[in-house]
Amino acid sequence: MPSPDPIFVTQPDMPPLEDFIPLLHKIWESRTLTNGGPFHQQLEHSLCEHLQVDHVSLFTNATIALVTALQALRIGGDVITTPYSFVATAHSLLWNGITPVFVDVDPDTLNLDPGRIERAITPQTTAIMPVHCYGHPCDVDAIEKLATAYNLRVIYDAAHAFGVETASGSVLKYGDLSVLSFHATKVFNTFEGGAIISPDAKTKQRIDRLKNFGFVDETTVVASGINGKMSEVCAAFGLLQLERIGEALRKRGDIDRRYREMLASVRGIECLRDSGEKVANYSYFPIFVKPEYPLERDRLYELLRSHGINGRRYFYPLITDFPMYRGLPSATEENLPNATRAAREIICLPIYPGLDLGAVERIVGIIAEAGR
Repeated sequence: MPSPDPIFVTQPDMPPLEDFIPLLHKIWESRTLTNGGPFHQQLEHSLCEHLQVDHVSLFTNATIALVTALQALRIGGDVITTPYSFVATAHSLLWNGITPVFVDVDPDTLNLDPGRIERAITPQTTAIMPVHCYGHPCDVDAIEKLATAYNLRVIYDAAHAFGVETASGSVLKYGDLSVLSFHATKVFNTFEGGAIISPDAKTKQRIDRLKNFGFVDETTVVASGINGKMSEVCAAFGLLQLERIGEALRKRGDIDRRYREMLASVRGIECLRDSGEKVANYSYFPIFVKPEYPLERDRLYELLRSHGINGRRYFYPLITDFPMYRGLPSATEENLPNATRAAREIICLPIYPGLDLGAVERIVGIIAEAGR
């Protein structure tokens, strides 16, 4: 019997090729490949409507968007952020000459702990950069109160939080800016891409100039911007994805529920609870491999891989374990016990619209059998 095809943590939801080809013909005929073409403009407008936000600026990727968001708000000094994220979160700070100050996460949500944020604030602190980890909202109200009390800016790394809503509406409306990722493995993707959500037209104008080298017009440059523009091909793909997003999220929700039902009886395996979101997007499905489980996390990870199931230790190592960060005073394990524990216990199991429930049952069966 041939082994089954490998199963990865996430895979892009691809629209039919025959739907994409006519859009490529339109791009080819227009000769507009970038610089805010018609598909780019249409996608920005459609995303504003879908996400219930006022201003969207599309980017070539979320890392460039994070770098630009910090520049747009003229952030310097120290910025409080999380060690439990993809490394681009902290890299965007270094690219802007900013010192990251790492604080620990809540052990249940894996989002920044507001109490620890407050204890880390100093006269050098200028901003907070939280991450809505795995798409679950941070304690946005508590963070907003801190930012107001200490006159700090807040930029949310919302890479995982496409379409997520709290009781008050879109989570993307919180903070001064929110940054989305449209990488191919995200809930909504444009092959590669990202976006900044702005609260007003003036901020969007500054961001749009910064992502196009700082140009105002053909002969006027007002800032040392970067080339962060999204291509028409990526924007067109995004429009197709947006048409399918409702069905994609429904399928993800079905997979999430099936995992939780089946894993509930497996001793030593715990599922991450949500953070009270009204609308979830099921970006990832992380599990904690606790000490009560017979195998350590890395042994279970290798066992799954031996069956063609490519889980991900996401996020491992911690950002603070990498050489450019480990020397910072805030990067010690003693300062980050919850994040350190999560990095040693978490495996993200596969979840994407094309994953059938039979595969989910096979994955859980392997985990359950090893746990006996």
